[in-house]
Amino acid sequence: MSQPATPVTMRAVSQDTAGEPGVLKVVETRRPEPGRGEILVRVHAAGVNPADWKTRSRGEFATGVKPPFTLGWDVSGVVEAVGDGVTVFRPGDEVYGMPRFPHPAGAYAEFVAAPARHFAPRPAGLTHIESGALPLAALTAWQALVDTADVRPGQRVLVHAAAGGVGHLAVQIAKARGAHVTGTASAAKHELLRSLGADEVVDYRTQDVAETVRGMDVVLDTLGGANWARSLRTLRPGGTLVSILPLDGTFPRAEAEAAGVRAVFMLVEPDRQGLHAITELVGSGRLRVIADTVFPLEDVAEAHRLGETGRTTGKIVLSVAR
Repeated sequence: MSQPATPVTMRAVSQDTAGEPGVLKVVETRRPEPGRGEILVRVHAAGVNPADWKTRSRGEFATGVKPPFTLGWDVSGVVEAVGDGVTVFRPGDEVYGMPRFPHPAGAYAEFVAAPARHFAPRPAGLTHIESGALPLAALTAWQALVDTADVRPGQRVLVHAAAGGVGHLAVQIAKARGAHVTGTASAAKHELLRSLGADEVVDYRTQDVAETVRGMDVVLDTLGGANWARSLRTLRPGGTLVSILPLDGTFPRAEAEAAGVRAVFMLVEPDRQGLHAITELVGSGRLRVIADTVFPLEDVAEAHRLGETGRTTGKIVLSVAR
């Protein structure tokens, strides 16, 4: 039985201006074609990340691209076609990835064309929804804790917002590296964090982490602002603060140097090797992703409204395939 022809158009989320979530609209647009070294992926699920709603509200990508554009980087789907020179995938392969970041990838769409090596085979045993929740958050946690901080067995790691998209994965990655992990979250999420492997939990609403936590080797800060200075106070001399937020004039480089600690900003990058490592952790049962809420593509504005509350656990995902 022959396969249905690939459509020449597709549904995609677009915005013509900066603004509130209501600027996001589902439109019919031309499907992309894979170029040399690229694959065309039929998207089944797309994760929703803080970078998405920050870009939407600002009306400009960090790389200067302005509307109209399509948001999104997290992709889980099936290879529809391959461009010239691609040898690592063939049509029908199930893949996941975070293509092109921080450049536009257009994941809020039925099809994405992007470099083949920005993807990896989708983890066995996960649904597309779960796989679509993983790439950006998991790669951020992996690159921060493994590639940047080089977390080792026996070290003490503090993860801020530990029940969030990046945080809940960072807790598990740090544990898989043999670290003693402390996570901050509201009291209602402490049981979840313990189930993910956190050794200690701190209620940021009732406890000052800078007064409660001491002697950390590594701090992963997903909050920024005043939290940077508090994070420095938790570190031992020689420790490392990794921030995943864009820097501003308050980033405490001088204070870190004076305290004898390292403070660095890390921007996540497409990373096929990192994706393979994440897949291995999933396969061994040491990493599970929480897809907190799933919205159909048409409800993308509601997905952004929920994300901007900052109260979600795990990840928000758009279900794209019909």
